[in-house]
Amino acid sequence: MKKSLANKKQKVFLELLYQVRTTSGLRQIDLANKLNVNQSFISKIESGERRIDIIELIEICECLEVNILDFVKKLDQKLNESK
Repeated sequence: MKKSLANKKQKVFLELLYQVRTTSGLRQIDLANKLNVNQSFISKIESGERRIDIIELIEICECLEVNILDFVKKLDQKLNESK
């Protein structure tokens, strides 16, 4: 399995993550403060420089007040649309 940070599925994931954050009305610094991390942590995730694991995704979704299952369903929809 290819682990490139630049593959098509990863780009769709990052676009959705960015969309959810901005729709929530939070800046990168706001989300970083909620997660108790540096703003650069969020920037590196959104730029594709850093991958996150499922636990980090759950924590991000909780801070954005988005149900993780809803996020995954939306991601699946977007991935299917991009085929």
